[in-house]
Amino acid sequence: MAPELRQPITEHRPLLERRRELRALDDALAGLSDAVGGVPRARHAGLLAFTGAAGLGKTTLMAEARARALAHGFTVLSGKGGEKEQELAFRVVRQLVQPALAAMDETGRRDLLGSWYDIVAAALGLEATGAAQVPDPTGVRDGLDWVVTRLTVMKAPVVLLLDDMHWADVESLNWLASFAPRAEDLPLLIVVAYRPDELPPEAPAFRALAERHENRPHVLTPLSADGVARIVRSEVGEGAEGAFCEECWTVTAGSPFEAVELAIRLGERGLAGTPDELPVMRDLASAIKGPGLLERLHRLDTATLRFAWTAAVLGTSISPELAATIAVVGSEEAARATEKLRAARILADAPGPGGSLEFVHPTIATTVYQDIPAALRVGLHNTAAEAVRAAGLGPTAAARHLLEVPCDGRPEAVACLREAAREYLRAGAPEAARRVLIRALQEPPLPRDRAALLHELASSTFLIEPAATVSHLRAALAERGVDPDLRASIVYRLTQALAHLDRVDEAAAVADDEAQQAANPRIRLRMKADHFVWSAFRTEEPDPSGRSRRLARLAERLTGRGLEERYILGLRAWDAMMRGEPRRTVLACAEKALDGGLSWTDENRGFEVPVSVALVFMYCDQPRRAEELFSKGMAECQAKGWRGSHLALGQTLFGYIRYRRGCLAEAEELVREGLRIADRVEGAVPAQWFAIGILVQTLLARGRTAEARRLADSYRYGEVVPHAVIYPDPRTVYAELLLAEGQHQEAEDLLSEVGDWLETKSWRNPTWCSWQLDLASALAPTAPDRAVRLARDAAKAARDFGAASAIGQALHAEAEVTGGRAALDLYAEAVDHLERSPASYELARALVGYGAALARNGRVQEAADRLYQGQEGAVHCGAEALASRAREELSAAGLRPLPLRYAQTDTLTAHERKAAEMTAQGHLGTVVAKELRLTEQGVTRLLSSVYRKIGTDATGLARALESFPRPRS
Repeated sequence: MAPELRQPITEHRPLLERRRELRALDDALAGLSDAVGGVPRARHAGLLAFTGAAGLGKTTLMAEARARALAHGFTVLSGKGGEKEQELAFRVVRQLVQPALAAMDETGRRDLLGSWYDIVAAALGLEATGAAQVPDPTGVRDGLDWVVTRLTVMKAPVVLLLDDMHWADVESLNWLASFAPRAEDLPLLIVVAYRPDELPPEAPAFRALAERHENRPHVLTPLSADGVARIVRSEVGEGAEGAFCEECWTVTAGSPFEAVELAIRLGERGLAGTPDELPVMRDLASAIKGPGLLERLHRLDTATLRFAWTAAVLGTSISPELAATIAVVGSEEAARATEKLRAARILADAPGPGGSLEFVHPTIATTVYQDIPAALRVGLHNTAAEAVRAAGLGPTAAARHLLEVPCDGRPEAVACLREAAREYLRAGAPEAARRVLIRALQEPPLPRDRAALLHELASSTFLIEPAATVSHLRAALAERGVDPDLRASIVYRLTQALAHLDRVDEAAAVADDEAQQAANPRIRLRMKADHFVWSAFRTEEPDPSGRSRRLARLAERLTGRGLEERYILGLRAWDAMMRGEPRRTVLACAEKALDGGLSWTDENRGFEVPVSVALVFMYCDQPRRAEELFSKGMAECQAKGWRGSHLALGQTLFGYIRYRRGCLAEAEELVREGLRIADRVEGAVPAQWFAIGILVQTLLARGRTAEARRLADSYRYGEVVPHAVIYPDPRTVYAELLLAEGQHQEAEDLLSEVGDWLETKSWRNPTWCSWQLDLASALAPTAPDRAVRLARDAAKAARDFGAASAIGQALHAEAEVTGGRAALDLYAEAVDHLERSPASYELARALVGYGAALARNGRVQEAADRLYQGQEGAVHCGAEALASRAREELSAAGLRPLPLRYAQTDTLTAHERKAAEMTAQGHLGTVVAKELRLTEQGVTRLLSSVYRKIGTDATGLARALESFPRPRS
């Protein structure tokens, strides 16, 4: 009797032999939400990773994760990699976010994205209003963090399902690797699945995330013989014999995918599972993949085969209409082909609305794609490029196909690739832009377009491969008939790249050569400005005094009517300050430079000059003006999505201003944030140098010498001298660390080198570099006369400059090395100058030194007044070691130290109190961040410090603030 024909079981199947994985999934979902009194309370659950070779059931496991998450009532956002779509930047991120965005109207989307809209629009496939805006990759990743965080908060709890991540685009992989650790406190579970042996080499951060996470990846293993037998009997009946099932396990190697596919085909053929049916079983098994699958596909009609090939070219989420257009088949033929491919279990309906198709399994898609004859495959990609562009899917979707087409010198292909590159750059994906521009260069472009294309290619490689940038730009300059404005942009980018490679001397030489060749007066002035910029920031130059004289003569003739003139005036202000010219001269040039504006984000100008002009005000004892300019400049960077080295340096130097004002706790917080940003940015070494030096100085001021040493050693600070000028000067800062450690001879040697170098540059302003004061301190025990001469020279230079803080600091140093009664008048004068300056920490130091000197000279009552003032000033600044010294001096003089009214360990800083008060009033973190000019991560850390000091959390914040002491203003 013939066996009864059975319909294949296509409904949901239980997962076999995956108890460990399902238990981990259930535990993670349970951790995502607990029920307290019937009310869900969300909590974070972290990351869950499943790995294994093809066919071991990762996708099925992800489907089970979706079902269980939805059963919990959680929001599920999902995405998956595609083998033929790895070139599409942020493709997986778009899959996660776009369904939620599509459900909103334009107003809702703008409310969700807020100020991040134009920064992340291109990455998310939206149309940005600022179409020319080019954010940096760090800014885009921060913006995507914001978007996914907002969606998580709005739709909590949320489960992110990310399948086939070995085929994900690199941009999505890098975003996930940076986002996941920062999302640990969100009501969010991230579930990823991937083939570990097929992760791209560009994905080390993702691999580290998955493999070094506290929950190691769950490695899927093949099914046992019993597991395969259960699958087979679910289709052919319980009568299937053991030997038959054993052979099924052998031919499928325990692959769940192959076992299920084989069982379905056995059921369709009506087999009963007897030994005499083994030859038929083996034939069916061979047809599941590889040659057998292709043989089965080729038995279908020509139109169906061509439709399948086209689907493989398109990849995932296949539009039947688009596939029919590319395959050149009619709509009825396409519908018949779709049904045949469904029946053959090659194609299936993709989940979600839209009527898209997908391959039943990625291995099938790979096999079908590789089956396409090479010449036909090229033709299909070429047709697909035209079709997707005509369908309005954008230049990047078309460029993906053009990458598979041989070069043929077609201007339209070059135009499409260049347009795709611009879109990638707006999306913060320079590596993707580089790929398509290299392909455009190979097409090749028309001769008249080659220089512009090389410039665009250099712009894409600047952040990822500056050495290649130099090569591309030199090639662009070698082209004939380059437009003068384009040539100026090429030269500027070339000087930037050379400086980025610490080849500042070459950068200055390139700008100087171009200035001499330029025929246009405006461009010639711009090239001169660039030459002066790089000359000013190189450590070695042949004639610095001559350069300063030329700059001064040029600046005298300028009014600041154009951007080029304002840059020259800004450089003149900086150079005059460094040389120690009178403060009024310096400020006059700085104000003229600012009259008309200096942008921090002009891509063809750089931000070196605007930053320098802002710092001029700090050195001239106008720190509030400097902070105002820095706040405006950093806001400009953030609005444009420049959150990498620009923001790192801005944040760091803003902290430097606070340091020089004596706000040491705030300075430390700001500079640590700047260093954190710099550490995230590949190649942001200059920003790191600035941050480390300022942080070392701040830690020394706070008395934390051992911590400063650990920081310096961790970055090898002090071992390498850069070719670009860094401030504060690294060697001087390192010498200050050596002095704090008692290594006077080493500090003396290093500071003597610094003095010789600065003399060759004619940079004699002690407010910029206090090497003379530090050297005087190092020499005081062994060569007091020389120490006094150095301090007096510094005091004279400070008086010539005219900033009260510089004069007071130099007089204080002179008093320290002079000693005895002769020092008292110097101390008094130093305090007088510092009281008229914004340098509160230096004032506290001078007061404590003055008080100690008075006490040693028997003037105890006067000493008490100065020491009490110095003690309180030190506490207010956060200089714990200085405050302790004041208490010791008071005790030594037989005086009773005053109790510390604002001990750093139990009092909120002004920033902390402000953040706490705004939070207690219900303001969001973004509002607090904007008000305090911090990043949201900075505000989070600030509030963590508040909670730690107060001993409460956000719930009791307002009540606790009422009784907690307020810091002095």
